This record gives sequence, structure tokens and C-alpha cells, in this order.
Amino acid sequence: MATDAAKVRTVAITGQGHAGKTSVADALVFAAGGNNRLGSVEDETSLFDTEPEEQRRRSTISTSLFTVPWQKHEVTLLDTPGQGNFILDARFALRGAAAMVLVIDPTSDPRAEVAKVWSWAREAGIPALGFVNKLDRADIDLDACLAAVGEALDVRPTLLHVPIGEGESFRGVASVISGKAFLYDGDSGKCSIGDAPDDVAARIEDLKATLVEDAAEGDDELLEKYLDSGELADDEVLKGLKAALRGGTVLPVLCGSATANIGLPQLLDAMTDLLPAPIDLDPETGVDGDGNPIEIAADEGAPLAGFVFKTVIDPHAGQLSLIRIMSGTTTGDAQLLNTVSNDKERSGHLLRLDGQKTRQIDSATVGQIVALAKLKHTHSGDTLADPARPVRIRAFEEANPAISFAVEAKKRGEEDKAMQGLLRMAQEDLALKVERDESSGEILLSGTGQLHVEVSCERLARKYGVEVELKAPKVPYRETIRKGVRAHGRLKKQTGGHGQFADCRIEVEPLARGGGFEFVDKVVGGAIPRGFIPAVEKGVIEALTKGTIAGSPVVDVKVTLYDGQYHDVDSSEMAFKTAGRMAFREAMKDARPCLLEPYVNLEVTVPDECMGDVMGDLNSRRAKVEGMSQSGHNQVIKAKVPMAEVLRYASDLTSMTSGRGSFELGFSHYEQLPEHLVDRVVKESGVQQEAE
Repeated sequence: MATDAAKVRTVAITGQGHAGKTSVADALVFAAGGNNRLGSVEDETSLFDTEPEEQRRRSTISTSLFTVPWQKHEVTLLDTPGQGNFILDARFALRGAAAMVLVIDPTSDPRAEVAKVWSWAREAGIPALGFVNKLDRADIDLDACLAAVGEALDVRPTLLHVPIGEGESFRGVASVISGKAFLYDGDSGKCSIGDAPDDVAARIEDLKATLVEDAAEGDDELLEKYLDSGELADDEVLKGLKAALRGGTVLPVLCGSATANIGLPQLLDAMTDLLPAPIDLDPETGVDGDGNPIEIAADEGAPLAGFVFKTVIDPHAGQLSLIRIMSGTTTGDAQLLNTVSNDKERSGHLLRLDGQKTRQIDSATVGQIVALAKLKHTHSGDTLADPARPVRIRAFEEANPAISFAVEAKKRGEEDKAMQGLLRMAQEDLALKVERDESSGEILLSGTGQLHVEVSCERLARKYGVEVELKAPKVPYRETIRKGVRAHGRLKKQTGGHGQFADCRIEVEPLARGGGFEFVDKVVGGAIPRGFIPAVEKGVIEALTKGTIAGSPVVDVKVTLYDGQYHDVDSSEMAFKTAGRMAFREAMKDARPCLLEPYVNLEVTVPDECMGDVMGDLNSRRAKVEGMSQSGHNQVIKAKVPMAEVLRYASDLTSMTSGRGSFELGFSHYEQLPEHLVDRVVKESGVQQEAE
């Protein structure tokens, strides 16, 4: 295997769901000799889709890796999810890659997932090749397919290959650059190289003229030569294309069929010829030990720095941290510093992850991906660095969950076991969020869609032996007041011996929305001893936890303690705490309490033709639409919506847009719940309103 950093390629295989990404990855491994048979998703022999949940659904759920040798290069393939519920894992995987191959499905229009992956790659400065898969299918219109991709991504696709034959007669590809044909024997899978057939020669000639222009535009020297002579040599075309795809304006596209095993060696050639080595990319941005900005160049001789882009819980090796080496070289067993947590870690053996298998390697250098086992303090998004240069690389942007469910263990007493299992799964899947709701005590499991959450629960049962049920989470309503009032809390009990006595007078006022809670002490003249005043505040805070309408926490109030009485013998902290609680509850009755509901920021991306249905649906959900904008063939709608109205929005949007819509949610603010909806919320809460 290659150890020269210039010959390292780390390539993410991306695209929309069911484009055949995993089949392409399997076929690439087979073509490179990394497997003695062609892995298949359909017969569950794939090297990549190995989890039972993936095999059952014929769909990738989590990124997996495999490294193969090719033409004296080392090529690491990262097979990423493309289905909308799991595609965020592709975004995280791109931080481990230096390039990507966008697998294009000619049997389907580009969906929102393609645009998402493309935008993430552009943000990260990751160059891409295109690969049109499934060309052995009938009725394929390649030109229309590429036009749709170009329009959806705002990029210029340029063909490097012309397919030879159509549908079941598809038998190979012809290179636009060299004019050579690569013909495959359907029975043996062997490839023969010859001249392009006459029926595609004219097509190649037309495409080459366009290809040379695209290549010339990528390099100023080549452009000058092209303008002078009108032509470029084949190696110059490759050089220009390599520069052009770095700019993201051109998408060089190859053709083939993964399941028919056609065109994969040529795709591997393009990876090594056109895609950059990690050392050719711009330096990574980060901060040094003092928090100052720093560029981390991909230098083999620099101190070691690596970014943890994924965590895998292996049944045999335990926790594996997958690390892309950003600078330096290591032979393992090194003392490293986690510059996020500031904890020391020892790297131990260097491992390579090939599908489900791990193997030990001797060393690793810039751009390579290694797995380190059983790191105690390290998680995805962390940086591991040489203590002599404690740099920190930019972390992941936090994912915004689209849907949440309350999780309840089917067997009593297994709630903690469920929580621990889910927390470990969230280390592997950064799009999964697990928390305990303080007000309801529920375990909340949040993800990118209902399927994402359901699959996570399936994995919880299989891997950790805990079966759970999903329920709609309780909306975190709050209560507040609309009127300032004064109230009196008095506790007087005599039960033999010392009694209990406390008397306090408070004024309760509403605060601006988001004001929280404020306590003011205005007691003068020793009416209440200083040592008992904190107890009154504690009693008020206890009362805040449960309002008088639906039992929701009370927010945005100011409480002023202005007078009271005490007894030398019978007064105590507990007595004043009780009196404070009584006073606040008394105040709530007359302060015109009301319910507040949470609103979320909603951004929906939908095809133009679905716009009317989606807007009508949003209006029915009491949404406040704040703006719309065009993005290719899609409309982007921004709105604020009551959280209660979008708890199951993922499945509804999928139904309205046939799976082509996507959305993001984030908390916005609280607003008063309309009066006509209060009774419903009170009934659902099961709280008996206190008598006026």
C-alpha cells in the first residue's frame, strides 16, 4: 500500500438514495482486487451495508470505509448514506474525505439530497467527479439527465465517457479524451481496449471540443495556448480539468453500471488522475493553544494533528475513533492531546477499517484515515494533536433535529439501560440527540425524521437488548402572568412544643418575554430576618415549577418580597420556604395567568410544483411565513410555527412532496397560546385547574 502522501486519495461516494452508491463502492473494491467477488446489496453480500437494518431496507444508514490499492495509489472509499433521514452522516463523512464522487441516477430526477451534498462539498472546498450509474437500464436519456443535474446544482457537467450501447445492450464506454473504447464481456467481466465504434465517434468529436474548452478555462496558461492554437494535448486536458473541478464550476462525468460491472476501472483511473491528494488541498483552518487563528498545512514533517470525523462502536474492538490525519506522520503508540477536552490520550496501535474488519498498520501520514481504539476522552468533532503544537481544528456544526419522540422502555426498570444505550449510539450518529426533559422526566430521542428515530430504536434493541416504545413528546408549554398583584403567604401551626410560623408579603409582576425569573428583596426594619429571606426565594422557585393552568413551569415573572413577620421560637427556614410557596400560588390566581407555547424556526425546501400544497398546509398549522426564495427548481420557505403543529411534520412533508422536500427546525421563542386552544392543552396535561 502507498505511504507517499501524494499518492493518497480519500473519496466519499455520495448521491441521493437508491442511486446505487453502495453498489458502486462494492464494484470499485472488486475492480481494484480488494474482494474476490462482486459484493451485492440485493443478496446481502455488500462490504459496506453490513448492519441488519441496512440489509433489510436495502439502504445505507451509516458511512463505512474500505481502502484499496490502485495504480501505485492508496484509495480510501467512504460509502455514505443518501436517503433523507440519514444523509447528515454524509456531511460528517465529507470532513474525512479530500474529494467525492457524486453517483447520478439517470432513472430519477435529482432530489433535494443531491443539492444538499453538493452544497456541503462546495462549502468544504471538496472537488467532485460525477458517475452516471445504471446505464444498463432501458430508456435512459443521458443528455436530459445531465441537464437536470446541471440545473439543480448550478454546475456544468462535462462528459469524459460516451456509453457504448443502450439498455441491455450497454457493453462499455469510450473515452472522450483518448478516443479509446473499453468493452466488457458480460459473462467474464473482462475488459478489452480498442478504437471507439463508428456510431459514437462523431459524438466523441463533438464532446471533445467542449471538454477542451472546459479544461482550458481551468488554467490561465492552457487558456492562452488554446486561444492561440485551438487545441490541447491529452495530458494538458487532464491538467486543466483537474484545476477546473477544484473551482467547482465543472463536473467531469463518467459512465457505467455498478451491477453490470462496467466502467469501474476507468472511474478509479479518474480518481487518481483528476482528484487531488489531501496534501494538494488548501490548509485547514484552526486555532493554536492561545486561541489565535492558524493554518494547518498538510505537511508530512509537521507535528501530528488529526480530526476525529466519526466514532464507531465495534462489537470486538470497542469504541473506534476514525481520524483524518491533517498534518504529520505517526507510527502509533504516541502521546496525544485532545485539544477540545484538554485530556491526554495514548494512540496505541494504528488500525485500518475495511468494512466490518479492522487490520493493524505500521504508520500513517497526511490525508490517510486511521482508527484508534478505546480512547477515553475523545468524541467525534474533536482534535488530537502533538502536545508540542496544541492546535484545534474547527468542530462540526451542530445538527438541528427535525423530529422528537418520547422513549419509554417496554420493561419497567430499564429506563436507565435505554438511556445509556441511546447515549452510546449518539456517539456514533451525530444527527441523533438524546436528552431527558427536566419538566416531564421523559427521555427524548430526536433525529432527522421518523424513520431515523425508528431505526435507532431497532438498533437499540439489537445491540443493547432494550426494547422501547415511541410516543409523541410533551410540548414544553410554559405559564406566565399578565397582571401585577400583591399576595400574602402565612403559615401558622401549633402541634405541641415548637410550632411553625412564617408570614411574607410579595408583589408579583410580569417580565418581558424571555425575562426568566427575578427575585428582589425590599424588606426593611427586620420584618423578616436576613437568614430567612433566601428560604422565601426557594419557596417561590419551587412554586414556579408547576403553574395553575396546565401544571407547566412558570416563567417571565418578577417577585418582590416587601414585608412579613416572624416568631423568635417558631419561625424556621422551612416555615418561610412554605410561606413563600403559598404566597406565590395565591398571587397566580389573580395575576391573569396564561399559557405560552413554543415556536420554532422552520425552513422548508420544496419543488416549485409542490409550493401551493405546502403553503396551504403551513397556513393550517398557524405558521407565520416570513419569506420565500428561489433555489434552482426549488422554493425555500422560512416561517415561524408552533412546535405542537410540527411534531410529525417530516412524514407529512414527505407525503406532500413525494420525498423531494426537506426542512430544518430550530427553537425560536414563546408566544401566548390562543384562548380557544387552552382547554385542549389542559385536558391533555391531566391537571385539575385550581378553583378561582
